[in-house]
Amino acid sequence: MTSLRHNTSSEPSLSDGDHALLDAARAAILAVGWKRTTLTDVARRAGVSRMTLYRRWPDMQTLLADLMTREFSGAVREADDLAGGITATVTALRTNELFRKIVEVDPELLVPYLLDRRGRTQDVLLSLVEAAIAAGQEAGEVRAGDPGLLARSLLLAAHGFAISAQTMTDAGVSEADLDAELAHLVERYLAA
Repeated sequence: MTSLRHNTSSEPSLSDGDHALLDAARAAILAVGWKRTTLTDVARRAGVSRMTLYRRWPDMQTLLADLMTREFSGAVREADDLAGGITATVTALRTNELFRKIVEVDPELLVPYLLDRRGRTQDVLLSLVEAAIAAGQEAGEVRAGDPGLLARSLLLAAHGFAISAQTMTDAGVSEADLDAELAHLVERYLAA
């Protein structure tokens, strides 16, 4: 089956200076959570003036949006097949330190992306999965159907595995077991 390839064309254009500021924001959020982090804290950590930060990001929400896009788009993993790529990406996201901090301390930050609208990271993932599905269909490896619809359906399923897997684990079921089931689910869903 076709593989998931990472293409960053939908990600924001960031300079080295932007990356340094996002690194400072990441460190601040990991230290105290998003709600307690201010642009002043980020500027202090980055060793720049507040105005330098305000010129690029007018508020914490826009800074966080760019940070989450950079961080979570970076979790995309390549694999020999689409099921492996989706599963590896979900695992990478679920174990990402920033993602874990947000889920544990500020989970309400994720609610708009689950209930109201897609974010840039979701759009990046959708375009990657849709392209992989279309390529798989051309190769006869993926069943017929609208690649966009199939990609959206897979992303909806992956949300649960990324965000809620820990609620379904216990002594008899591990996250690795769930990951194996996610791969099976994707393989069977896309089977030609």
